[in-house]
Amino acid sequence: MKHDDGTLFGPVGFDQLRQWAVDAYIAPHDKVSCDDRQTWVKAPMVPELQMDYLLELDNGYYYGPTTVGAVREFLAKEEITVETLVTNCRTAETKPLGEFGVFQPPGDGDGAIGKTPIREYLQERIRKLEEALLEERRLRQCAEEKHAKAEARFAELKALLP
Repeated sequence: MKHDDGTLFGPVGFDQLRQWAVDAYIAPHDKVSCDDRQTWVKAPMVPELQMDYLLELDNGYYYGPTTVGAVREFLAKEEITVETLVTNCRTAETKPLGEFGVFQPPGDGDGAIGKTPIREYLQERIRKLEEALLEERRLRQCAEEKHAKAEARFAELKALLP
């Protein structure tokens, strides 16, 4: 279940779910249900998804826990640097990303990578979600008005019956 809009995906096999996590399609606040679609847990709480890394961004902002694949994607897009502090949530070890052997910096990177794009992306995402929420509220209000009119019309017609 996607955190931002509640979209449900699946059911899918666990191998597919794990691949989605590796490919960074599962965000830290997304939820997973094993079978019943009644009980949900945040994806990082499922150890097999290996969402083990917490990124420390500028000004005390954090992202994660997330996967190696997501961290590599952020690094490749130059949204973080090899100096970005990363915590392995399993071991509680915190050190610069470049000191973790599991992450490979981009081959042509020079280390002078900006750190603001993630924050800008998140701010833009929040703005879009707020706009979508306002639109959903507007549509809901329209639907409620139509429903009220339909109920009133139904009551009128029902009163005409013998």
